[in-house]
Amino acid sequence: MSFDLVFFGGTGDLTWRKLMPALFQAFRHGKLPAGGRILAVAREERSDADYRQFIAERFAEVDRSKQPSAEEFARFAELLHYRRMDLAQPDDYAGLADCLRERGADTVVLYLATSPHLFPVICEQLGRAGLNAPHVRVVLEKPLGHDLASAQEINRVVRSVFTENQALRIDHYLGKPSVQNLSALRFANALFEPLWRRESIANIQITLAESLGVGTRGDFYDRTGALRDMIQNHALQLLTMIAMEPPATGDADAIRDEKLKVLKSLRPFTPESVARDVLRGQYRAGNIGGQPVPGYLDEQKVPPGSHCETFVALRTEVQNWRWAGVPFYLRTGKRLAARDAQIVVNFRPVPHPIFPGAHRANQLVIKLQPEDGLELRLLAAKGSGVGESLAPVSLDLDFDRAFPSERVGAYERLLLDAIAGRLNLFVRSDEQEQAWRWVEPILDAWSREREQHGEGPRGYAAGTWGPAAASALVARDGNAWSEEQ
Repeated sequence: MSFDLVFFGGTGDLTWRKLMPALFQAFRHGKLPAGGRILAVAREERSDADYRQFIAERFAEVDRSKQPSAEEFARFAELLHYRRMDLAQPDDYAGLADCLRERGADTVVLYLATSPHLFPVICEQLGRAGLNAPHVRVVLEKPLGHDLASAQEINRVVRSVFTENQALRIDHYLGKPSVQNLSALRFANALFEPLWRRESIANIQITLAESLGVGTRGDFYDRTGALRDMIQNHALQLLTMIAMEPPATGDADAIRDEKLKVLKSLRPFTPESVARDVLRGQYRAGNIGGQPVPGYLDEQKVPPGSHCETFVALRTEVQNWRWAGVPFYLRTGKRLAARDAQIVVNFRPVPHPIFPGAHRANQLVIKLQPEDGLELRLLAAKGSGVGESLAPVSLDLDFDRAFPSERVGAYERLLLDAIAGRLNLFVRSDEQEQAWRWVEPILDAWSREREQHGEGPRGYAAGTWGPAAASALVARDGNAWSEEQ
């Protein structure tokens, strides 16, 4: 199958830091279909040779274990081409259309690795140039909009040009191998399904923690914040995969229908519940790995007195028969104690303990990063008698050891799926809009607090797990975050 993969924003940070290395890995693994061309478009004047040299220099900044040899890169570079293009000029779109038609690839994938505010104008111009034929797909990077209204407007324009199956809204967390194993865990094994409900599960925790700060992206991050950057998309997508009902088939729409049902079942927020169940924080100066780091307000390009949140913790519930009464705790933040993304399923304790220490409940830990695996935490007797005390033990599955061959990364998988037209791991527009609909009352409540009372996020020291009130949020239900148990 021949294909053209076009990157708008071909010299941008996302393209060279994430997308090109992922494509190289697909090429190295022999997964990239033969007969492909990778075409980068951007405003600067460059030749193909200049662009290949630019990517070669950028590759020197990626993970050393994934860097190509000179011979490998030379073969990969044959696929790379460059075209100067001004995204505001209709004639440049017509020229791109002529270039693509001349080659006549079976599939054309247009990847918009640009600022989301450009998505509408790019899609409108693509439509006018005829670059919306059935064999064309467009990939839209997050964040898709700033709020519900902007997301709906972007989707309105995109749908006026492309069909729903042509528009692929990407969330790279869905491409992580551990997330794929979450689906396998639930729907390919009979072991957990009888337990996957309120009668057996006490609470579920989703943590997406980063030890890094905002770096040089302070201006971008200050317009976004942790709620928009991580909760509205990544965390909610993980929640839907944990809580969804088994789909009737493996078809993309069957899966996305069930995820949408979960989003619609989330308890809606009110001003009162936002005050009670949502906590925001902002990191102050502290220590990470023994090194002092600045507070958020001292980072580059962050405006003085910013109220942008770098930490969010919240409590919600899925209001349906399977999950009624089970708290779901979501937490994300920058400059936290560790880089750690995981889902912790806390099971209920046994109803009548006969062993000392049997009040400790079992846990299933789904590790997303930096480790990739599953850990089942159990209790075992130290001796053989009924009166013996129990000790915690773990069944720990490391997927990198279980599958010793090099595994497919998130962007690598998603790029290959975009070329092949596999839609399962892409977010449908109604899912995305429902997620915005759910978080918007939080944004509105914070806006009112700022305008009426000047209230902002709580401070927390870099290198900790966020504001102390985050522990109180969970303790109110008699629970604790996983690192505190």
